[in-house]
Amino acid sequence: MDIQIKGQLFIVGGATSGLGKAVAEALLAEGAHIIAVARGEEKLKAFQSLAPAQIEILAGNISEETVIDQLLKLVGDRQLHGILVNAGGPPAKTVLETTLNDWDDAYKNIIRWKVALTQAFVPKMMDKKYGRILFLESSSVKQPIENLVLSNSLRLAVIGFAKTFSQEIAKSGVTFNIIAPGAHDTPAITRLHVKKSEQTGLPLEQVRKEGIAQMPTGALGDAKDFASFAVWLLSPVSKFITGQTITVDGGTVKSIFG
Repeated sequence: MDIQIKGQLFIVGGATSGLGKAVAEALLAEGAHIIAVARGEEKLKAFQSLAPAQIEILAGNISEETVIDQLLKLVGDRQLHGILVNAGGPPAKTVLETTLNDWDDAYKNIIRWKVALTQAFVPKMMDKKYGRILFLESSSVKQPIENLVLSNSLRLAVIGFAKTFSQEIAKSGVTFNIIAPGAHDTPAITRLHVKKSEQTGLPLEQVRKEGIAQMPTGALGDAKDFASFAVWLLSPVSKFITGQTITVDGGTVKSIFG
């Protein structure tokens, strides 16, 4: 199936690790060009060496306004076709373990920069009558996840923002969607398993096995499978889907509307 993204330009946040890296690799396989953003310059350079003709890099924290300004300059007058809005999540904590500073940081790291990024680029997409904005959030927006109160709470604000924005510009050719992953075989799930191991005193491998056993599919998600769906949502063929929050979690969310 030709998803019509060969030669298109995308910004990919968190492009050197986990699901962000998997999406970046899938875009490259389809012939797209990407601006890969991540904090580690060495990892970015190593990634760029895989396809130097298709990859530009920007080392920095995408949640900082200075990095968003650098992205604007890097894109310049070129048409930007899509953005994978993605960065690392907040620390794993219970409610009583959090401080008010944790909540202030979570606001900045989960929602504030995403507003700034989309406000910077969406008007340019609207001028071209085309664009794809895809937020990589978490299945916690459908069903709270243990030890992730900051994510459970603040990511819901992203959903409200994206839904509202999608309705305001629905006729523009620019779509907004949220992909909400559950447990995949990436460093993110390992951090949760480590937290659970510390709480219970159980060995990390036992915690991992018990967590997998509780999943309806009996297995962690494959990042490459996730990426294939994300890339479809970033492509022209997804034009009739906007304002949606789509869970990719192996059936873990029990809601009818999961």
